[in-house]
Amino acid sequence: MPRLHIVTDSLDVVRGSVGHGPVAIQIRVKTSDRLAYELTVAALEVCRSAGALCLVDDRVGVALAAGADGVHVGAEDLPVAAARRVLGPAAVLGATCRTPEAARAAVADGASYIGAGPAFETSTKAGLPAPLGPARLAVIAAAVPETPVIAIGGVTPERTLSLKTYGVAAVSAIAADPAGATRAFLAALADPGVDRSPTSALSPASSAPDASADPAASPASSARHDGGAR
Repeated sequence: MPRLHIVTDSLDVVRGSVGHGPVAIQIRVKTSDRLAYELTVAALEVCRSAGALCLVDDRVGVALAAGADGVHVGAEDLPVAAARRVLGPAAVLGATCRTPEAARAAVADGASYIGAGPAFETSTKAGLPAPLGPARLAVIAAAVPETPVIAIGGVTPERTLSLKTYGVAAVSAIAADPAGATRAFLAALADPGVDRSPTSALSPASSAPDASADPAASPASSARHDGGAR
């Protein structure tokens, strides 16, 4: 599983982001299945030639029709277990979660990796919940030590150095200069000073914050795979 995921609706961003190291391209189109399908087919051609993973955000049918490597689902999409049944055992399946409980449930239902966020303040999408921050992200990563956790939302190459998750997803931070930003993210993720192994995600410095400080940590909100930074 690549440590850098790039979320985009631009073929130019796809072209600029591949060929610099291992990345996963996640196609996110919010308008129509047809446009999502057309972009995914075009992106797959680019990704295949570069050896990059190609995923589709939300749209399981588009991913299957285009022949993508997998799908990322959020709280308002197909349930993880249902998506896994449709996709089969070999496809990559990501699930958005904001709590350790939701992450464990998603993995039990067949998620290949967890997307957790927003990690930091971001204006990429309106109406997002409060940022999780590095400490709470570390708690989520420690809850599913055998599963990659990808932090998303307000992530920059510099902020990547403060995270102990397996990897990160870039959205707006990649758009202006896809090639340069991709190289900067990959360099930050490869920094030898940051231990990204699952067992090290929880250190004394990153213990779980008080659950009462964040409504997202309550049992009611943990009962589902929370939408987070989608």
